[in-house]
Amino acid sequence: MTEMVYGAVPIAGGEPVLPKWWRTVDKWTLSCILTLFAMGLLLGLAASVPLAERNGLAPFHYVQRQAFFGGLAMLTMFATSMMSPVMVRRLAVLGFLAAFVALAFLPIFGTDFGKGATRWYSLGFASVQPSEFLKPLFIIVAAWLMAAGQELGGPPGRLYSFVIMVSIVLMLAMQPDFGQASLILFSWGVMWFVGGAPMVLLAALAGAVVLAGSFAYSASEHFARRIDGFLNPEVDPTTQLGYATNAIREGGFFGVGVGEGTVKWSLPDAHTDFIIAVAAEEYGLVMVVFVLALYATIVVRSFIRLMRERDPFIRLAGTGLTAIFGVQAMINMGVAVRLLPAKGMTLPFVSYGGSSLIAGGIAVGMLLALTRTRPQGEIGDILRGGRR
Repeated sequence: MTEMVYGAVPIAGGEPVLPKWWRTVDKWTLSCILTLFAMGLLLGLAASVPLAERNGLAPFHYVQRQAFFGGLAMLTMFATSMMSPVMVRRLAVLGFLAAFVALAFLPIFGTDFGKGATRWYSLGFASVQPSEFLKPLFIIVAAWLMAAGQELGGPPGRLYSFVIMVSIVLMLAMQPDFGQASLILFSWGVMWFVGGAPMVLLAALAGAVVLAGSFAYSASEHFARRIDGFLNPEVDPTTQLGYATNAIREGGFFGVGVGEGTVKWSLPDAHTDFIIAVAAEEYGLVMVVFVLALYATIVVRSFIRLMRERDPFIRLAGTGLTAIFGVQAMINMGVAVRLLPAKGMTLPFVSYGGSSLIAGGIAVGMLLALTRTRPQGEIGDILRGGRR
């Protein structure tokens, strides 16, 4: 009756999407990502010019492509970061199914571009590497299964996620792509540990990894050659590791100067796997430490936010995404300074690469979405017996 006389009571609209996103998103992480992308463009101006010249292209051809794909990655990151955790999970499940099928059909329809490993689909104007997209999507799916398994009457989520992980690792090892396989295994192991896995099982998993590595060493000449090269105390100065080591040594603390570096003319992968060597030579140790600080800030900030999270799915998924992001950066830079065996792995948001940039945008977008502040109690409330 009141509504008939005075009209319906107006319902206050919710907070607009953009202001709410800006208020809740981790601005430190967002700023670090944008800075890394800007540094990637800066380093690309130096590192990719020799490659363009060797291929008879315009000097800044690869820089323009990196800016284009990077722009798509940033748009994807912003769009994904505005989603709710439920929407992130739903889209990740659909995307994972597509990426998993694409990975399975690589031996039939994929190409190796003369690199000895069938990892890409050639689209003519570009190429797509399914494993880059599969990594973050798998983490979301595995976290969802593990979280569901913790509920009363829930499915055996850990077992399901383990079967999926093993299937992916085997397909990647057949390419061969031991680097991506290791990242998938590592991210699953981290989530399993955070989810409360017994130490005995973790030790058994570590033993299985050692056995698998020993088998790969004896069965794969490519894998064995890289391990032997890493263990050899003498570095061949004509190899990529030799060039990178010399470039880092020449750079010193402050570098030889912008555009004055020479390693980019010798390293075939100066714009991708060894981009940090170009940075070290031209800008010195100062630039390398700054890059390390950016990655460390992203990882630490994300973990701090996740420690306050009460939702098991968000904790597991966010931990997996953060771990794989930080470890990939560590592996790329560790290879350049010869702390790790040579492994073709890009430096997130800095190295050239369409698939890696866009997949990185999806991964960080999901991480930003999961670490946004939401109205909830602290995780410590549960430990203290507080209300949920």
